[in-house]
Amino acid sequence: MARINCQFILVAAFLVCTAGIFAPPASSRKTARNSPEASLTRYVDPYIGTDFHGHVFLGANVPFGAVQLGPVNITEGWDWCSGYHYSDSTIVGFAHTHLSGTGIGDLGDVTVMPTTGPVRVTEGRVKHPEQGLVSLFSHQEEQARPGYYAVRLQRYNIKAELTATERVGFHQYTFPKSDASHLIFDLQQGIGWDLATDTHMEQLNDSTLVGYRHSRGWAADQRLWFAAVFSKPIRGFSSVQVLDTLGNTRPAATGNRIKGVVTFATQAGEKVQLKVGISPVSTAGALANIQAEIPHWNFERVVAQADAAWNRELQKVRVQADEVRLKTFYTALYHTMIAPSVFNDHNGDYRGTDKQVHKNPGFTNLTTFSLWDTYRAAHPLFTLLQPERVNDMVSSMLAIYQQQGKLPVWHLMGNETNCMVGYSAVPVVADAYLKGFKGFDAALAYEAVKATAMRDEFGLKVVKEQGFIPADSEVESVSKGLEYAIDDWCIAQMARKMGNADDYAYFSKRAKNYANYFDKRVGFMRGRLAQNKWRVPFNPFTSVHEKSDFTEGNAWQYTWLVPQDVEGLISLLGGEKRFSQKLDSLFLAKGSMGKEASPDISGLIGMYAHGNEPGHHITYLYSYVGQPWKTADKVRFITENFYTTRPDGIIGNEDVGQMSAWHVFSTLGFYPLNPANGTYVFGSPAIRQATLQLAAGKTLTIEAKNNSSANKYIQAVTLNGRAYTKSYITHQELLKGGTLSFEMGPKPSKTWGVAQADRPKSVL
Repeated sequence: MARINCQFILVAAFLVCTAGIFAPPASSRKTARNSPEASLTRYVDPYIGTDFHGHVFLGANVPFGAVQLGPVNITEGWDWCSGYHYSDSTIVGFAHTHLSGTGIGDLGDVTVMPTTGPVRVTEGRVKHPEQGLVSLFSHQEEQARPGYYAVRLQRYNIKAELTATERVGFHQYTFPKSDASHLIFDLQQGIGWDLATDTHMEQLNDSTLVGYRHSRGWAADQRLWFAAVFSKPIRGFSSVQVLDTLGNTRPAATGNRIKGVVTFATQAGEKVQLKVGISPVSTAGALANIQAEIPHWNFERVVAQADAAWNRELQKVRVQADEVRLKTFYTALYHTMIAPSVFNDHNGDYRGTDKQVHKNPGFTNLTTFSLWDTYRAAHPLFTLLQPERVNDMVSSMLAIYQQQGKLPVWHLMGNETNCMVGYSAVPVVADAYLKGFKGFDAALAYEAVKATAMRDEFGLKVVKEQGFIPADSEVESVSKGLEYAIDDWCIAQMARKMGNADDYAYFSKRAKNYANYFDKRVGFMRGRLAQNKWRVPFNPFTSVHEKSDFTEGNAWQYTWLVPQDVEGLISLLGGEKRFSQKLDSLFLAKGSMGKEASPDISGLIGMYAHGNEPGHHITYLYSYVGQPWKTADKVRFITENFYTTRPDGIIGNEDVGQMSAWHVFSTLGFYPLNPANGTYVFGSPAIRQATLQLAAGKTLTIEAKNNSSANKYIQAVTLNGRAYTKSYITHQELLKGGTLSFEMGPKPSKTWGVAQADRPKSVL
């Protein structure tokens, strides 16, 4: 999960404890029932993950779009990191930028709220609505589907409808009869940690406003410009600076709490439309984005275009399965494409980490790289389903390297947050290079991964000197060290392919540093103080958020974080038999993690925590010791129980696509246990058939014959009609297309995937 801060957890205990328990069934919510039968968007339910700790974005956007236009509740707290939580019934406006699935709240830029009657520019409170503009709403009067959101604001009897293109939010508000109808622009309010620092708004002509919003939060120096164009002339416009919490104001165009008020007279049922373009560069860029992307006022056309954009992406995987599986699968696939998000103008210009404007660099610049999460499965999924975007993602990372001296860690809106541990852009860059992507500078890519690994920050200096991070010198030392070892293994593989023998040897040695955190006497990874001294006391169950040797986890969970060298881990644990016994114990172990454990540790099966990313590969480890049926058991249980069609249907923070990418891969029947060796380990396909559209016009058909909840074990596999005995398959083999057929049955096979020669390997 993306980092959370204890002081940020303000969620009422009642809401946490009852999340999902009182959620109405999916049938009571309005979703895309009227979509054409041919469209796969009808299977996407954007409400999935808006309850419990899913933290997903709800609103209107297009795949990988810069704009995420959606509602913001008045409530704040950890479960409102996206600005919206299903348990809430309030709306204070519709913001143009949101995060999806993170553990920290930010963004919420340029919020618009339609109102009638006396002008109010502060939010107010539910118990005293007269003090602000907040409105109640009901889920029964709310609709959400890909590219479209609608709700009735009960207080004002205004229907709000939203849609979007990549850089423009399109609003349509149906007003009652009123001589005092308003659209309130809030440049002060953001989500979570976001705090406006410098805001400005002015009227350009009778139907256009322009301005900017600069803020600090998770992104320390976010800069956004906007332009707002109205479908009817503005009767009146004013802007004010809010002076205090009581709502006192003074006229102002610039300040840190600017609110803008646009006033119209409306007839009953009159629709007022608004187009808001955003830009990381300038108001001129925002205006140009509007002209390029929505030069008309046909709201329904944009809704249809957004639906079509989502459908084109979803059509890349056509699945045959039951209705529930279709909904969880396509909603998960939808969630993998909210970010990384576009971060440039329509002409290609963008503002970099160096705060300089970079003129059309020849690639689509992207932001929102939650790499500690997404390197594990989301980015490998992109190499299969988004090959044309992979080069843009890597090129964006390389540009960040050139601007800040290292690859991104957790990059957000032109800012390095340095959130989470490891240098997790390395597996993404290495994976793209090793899979043969050519649309970026390979020499620069190698320079970037090596330079990032050779820095002295966050314990790296002592890693280079001693091979491990002393636990008393750096918090979360074990997690950092294990992630560094994964990253260094990836660099070694790049060096090998490039023919750099010295670097291959050096980084291969660093990739073995994981062993320096393993204490054979206790059988766990743990904090090490010196060559012959371990941190005490030691309890493999204990987890202390942000203050221990582990990042959002404990020794039970992190002992398995060696996806780059499973064979080495097997040896550390005493051989295949003891490895298998220990792995079995993980799913049975019971013990208290303590009062200070991270709330990110969710989705527990014993001590296995599916709600947090460092464990996502663990269920697939069994195949390395010839027990693929145990992988099938665990994977099928998780896909059926931890991903549901309810609002609380994601077992933990969605984390910018990673939780969903795990589900997409596992539903199809395979998973990239090692994120950069180009290999996928088979699990338990949960579909009847799937057809994947791959690069170069190739098509891969996946069949799971006799598949059912009971028939979850792979009995045999054929590839293009020939027997395939291995329990894994390579990326290059998949890219050839053809037919991959699984024969499923109710009992484990005694032969398939068991032989030593048929087991997955870290290095092929």
